[in-house]
Amino acid sequence: MSDVTCTAPDSTPVEGTKHNNQKTKNNKKKKFWRTAEKGAVKKEDEARKGSVLPPKASQHFSANWKALQELLNQKKATTTTAQENGMTALKHNSKKEKKQQIQSQGKPVKDQVLKDTNVRTSKQTKADSVQPCTSAEKSGGETGEQKKGRDNKKRTHGQITAERNNPKNKKRKTEEVVEHKPTEADIWFDDVDPDDIEAAVGADAADIARKRMGVKQSKPQELEKSLVKEHGFEGLTKAVAMDCEMVGVGQSGEDSIVARVSIVNHFGKCIYDKYVKPTEKVTDYRTAVSGIRPKDLKKGINVKIVQKEVADIIQGRILVGHAIHNDLKILFLDHPKRKIRDTQKYKPFKAIVKCGRPSLKLLSKNILNVKVQEGEHSSVQDAQATMKLYTSVKKHWEAEIKARHKGNNLAGKEGKGKRPTDH
Repeated sequence: MSDVTCTAPDSTPVEGTKHNNQKTKNNKKKKFWRTAEKGAVKKEDEARKGSVLPPKASQHFSANWKALQELLNQKKATTTTAQENGMTALKHNSKKEKKQQIQSQGKPVKDQVLKDTNVRTSKQTKADSVQPCTSAEKSGGETGEQKKGRDNKKRTHGQITAERNNPKNKKRKTEEVVEHKPTEADIWFDDVDPDDIEAAVGADAADIARKRMGVKQSKPQELEKSLVKEHGFEGLTKAVAMDCEMVGVGQSGEDSIVARVSIVNHFGKCIYDKYVKPTEKVTDYRTAVSGIRPKDLKKGINVKIVQKEVADIIQGRILVGHAIHNDLKILFLDHPKRKIRDTQKYKPFKAIVKCGRPSLKLLSKNILNVKVQEGEHSSVQDAQATMKLYTSVKKHWEAEIKARHKGNNLAGKEGKGKRPTDH
């Protein structure tokens, strides 16, 4: 008979079953923590979606800024309204408390309320009148407004009007306004250029110096009178003076073309003055010197017409000018040398101003006592000044030229009369 072992139903579980139970427990724990982690992640995502994240793209910056401004404005509005409501409630409660106190004391309510309002208004006016301290107040001194207030308190309205009407005060005002003009006793120095005195002291002092030296003042209205004969002949004369104004062309504006031509007669009367249409693009108008502007050249005439008209005027006449070779060159014209009178090359003028190539301005100032070319140049005025210089020494100048021609003619005749000697 074989031995068979049987297990009872209430016996303990086998080792395999214990191991399976442990696995299920571990799996349940893992599932729990996984679900907990997922729930936390979901909550974080929902929180992020609900909150406003900073913008990443540049186009969203302005929109977020506007939204932020609106939120801030709404918060301000709510806070201000809440404060106002609180203040009104406090005021209302304080008024009620004061009324109750007054009624308990047995005083009339209206009179006490009026007194309280008056006290408040006085306090407010005092607070409004308080201003920030200036440097004078900090140092202990009085400001200008405080001084004015103190003076007004001391003086009455009648006293102020009386002081205003006082002739002594009027004299003080007039003395302050009127400037002291220099007299002849003040200008005691001699041998000083009136122009230098005018620049240093003033026009009145320069006038006194000019009177003492016997020099005429060259005012703009007197300039034309000094250069032009008042009732002189207005047509063509034996001698004419010419001057041209030029403008710059080319890349740097250094090259010159003619822009204006002016001719005056022996008496300084203008007989020709025309603007010339530019043949090239003008790059430098030289307005500070030439006085030429773009609008002047719009009404200009063709250069060939101007050349012909000028050539007809100067033909067979004495041509006066200052560095006249430049004017003839710019017009592509020629003139006989014996008919030209150039004030820049005249030797007696050079000796007077002690300069090898004197300017027209220098000659006019030292010989004619006239100021020209002070600002923008005028070809008419320059031509008048050259003609005036010529006419001031015309007799001596023409006599020198005649004597020179006679000497040249005699030398020529003597040379022709001599016969070659026989060797």
